[in-house]
Amino acid sequence: MSETLPTVLDIEASGFGRGSYPIEVGIARADGSCCAFLIQPLDEWTHWDPKAELLHGISRDRLLQEGYPVHQVAHWLNDELRELGKAYSDSWGYDNTWLSLLFHHAGLLPRFRLEALRILLSEAQQELWSDTKEAVIAESGIHRHRAGEDARLLQLTYQRTLAMAECANRKR
Repeated sequence: MSETLPTVLDIEASGFGRGSYPIEVGIARADGSCCAFLIQPLDEWTHWDPKAELLHGISRDRLLQEGYPVHQVAHWLNDELRELGKAYSDSWGYDNTWLSLLFHHAGLLPRFRLEALRILLSEAQQELWSDTKEAVIAESGIHRHRAGEDARLLQLTYQRTLAMAECANRKR
């Protein structure tokens, strides 16, 4: 496929709603490689939803022991995404809020934009999305609700729905 894959960003969080904060950020790069970093919670970040922990499997203790400081993660994101200028998210509302919180507490401005992945999708891709995503999950063995792997899952789903939509168009 000649099209470049979109760079996808995903964030796992302490929960949803008021008081939640980012605990892991991951990206899937245009070349298909992906990486993620756990984030050390700040002292004032106290919200913790046990249901969210059941989903992502990351304990607060693990974040305290293995997480990277907020400013380090923000610098890494800027280094990774500055030149590209943008990344895409399937949960823009949540991810953009958590990304803003991360950069605010790091005392930095993001040097890239986060955009909604759906703006890249044709109508045909949108119709194929859910079933295709489930098929990719079943085939790939991706561990859901981990930031790097979820970003890669979205990227693979995008790639497959694009190919399927193009194939359907050629048959018409």
